[in-house]
Amino acid sequence: MPNDIRPAVPGDAALIVELIRGLADYEQMLDHLETTEDAVRSTLFPPGGRSPDAFCVIGEVDGAPAGFALYFFNYSTFLARPGLYLEDLYVKPEFRGQGLGKALLLHLARVARERGCGRMEWAVLDWNTPAIEFYESLGARRMTEWQLCRLTANDLARLA
Repeated sequence: MPNDIRPAVPGDAALIVELIRGLADYEQMLDHLETTEDAVRSTLFPPGGRSPDAFCVIGEVDGAPAGFALYFFNYSTFLARPGLYLEDLYVKPEFRGQGLGKALLLHLARVARERGCGRMEWAVLDWNTPAIEFYESLGARRMTEWQLCRLTANDLARLA
């Protein structure tokens, strides 16, 4: 089954939300899901020439949407180079094991290389053993000495 990776377009907003919902369900985080088609459309495909906040590619198997990768660029002061941060990678259950997850990661590795990135990073839930083993099989190293910190929108409002 051929895997095709294509850039998402504004008409994919509903599909992207569907895929995000599938990911949230898999990660047991549906109660945290706030995303909407309008929010996806305005942040990934902003009007008025504004730069997108993030980018998305859709993975297809035999023409059927089967997964996605959503990413953005950050910056490493230590490397003085951009980096690619993979926010989400998801393949629908019925398409797993067919190489689409790997194809999405390899696609992003090429994007990072073309952009001159010094690294590509992402987070994985500590209980997601299949994903951890998959990432490590590709040569990814877990950065166990780093801890993720987060301020939510409410925290930002309080601090600002």
